[in-house]
Amino acid sequence: MCRHLAYLGPPVPLSALLLDPPHALAHQAWAPRDMRGGGTINADGFGVGWFPLGADEPIRYRSAMPIWSDAALPALAAATTSGAVLAAVRSATVGMPVVETAAAPFLDDRWLISHNGVVRGFPGSFAGLASEVPVEELLTLEAPTDSAAVSVYIGHWLRAGKPADEVLTTLLTEVRKAAPGSRLNLLLTDGDRILATTAGHALSVRATGDAVLVASEPLDDHPAWRPVPDNHLLIATPTDVTLGEV
Repeated sequence: MCRHLAYLGPPVPLSALLLDPPHALAHQAWAPRDMRGGGTINADGFGVGWFPLGADEPIRYRSAMPIWSDAALPALAAATTSGAVLAAVRSATVGMPVVETAAAPFLDDRWLISHNGVVRGFPGSFAGLASEVPVEELLTLEAPTDSAAVSVYIGHWLRAGKPADEVLTTLLTEVRKAAPGSRLNLLLTDGDRILATTAGHALSVRATGDAVLVASEPLDDHPAWRPVPDNHLLIATPTDVTLGEV
């Protein structure tokens, strides 16, 4: 399974999330502690999205190569600072392509979106939900993968004005009906708040009063890390974290 994280708080270098901590995202890519659901490492690409200081829209950097083999990343991550970040490393589902455009985060308007998991029986099982999305959006999917389709579905309803928590709750409910056994561990940010779901995989949150960090696995031994129970929706800002069952 993939690994992802999101951060909101005082600006930090990207390297403080991706590379520097003892169990940073780059370390989780080749030495994950919890690969429930299959896979051994996350070597099928990576991506990071961040909001530049004062900007309304995020920037993305993605690659189909393993995060540890990108020679340009350490300098980029050390020189780039942001207070709103979402990043992911990918373990591709068997049969799905390993290409740059299949790596999270996906981008829709100002939302950065990541999916850690699998939609069982895709694409057939997702056809009902996909029918709610305009054909033009489906024809321009970034990649022919379940994660890209899930992200387009989420983005469509967010742009339509549906509350983000309602979008995620509806998505989980409908996918569970159409594709039992799916894992929908979702992570979103618009630069102001983080939303995440746990549906078949681990997630932890670290809130310190002025910052919040949500990650598949804790990046370090900081005592503020707390596990998020399975089948829960998390909504977080730097100063507040709420959890509810889904």
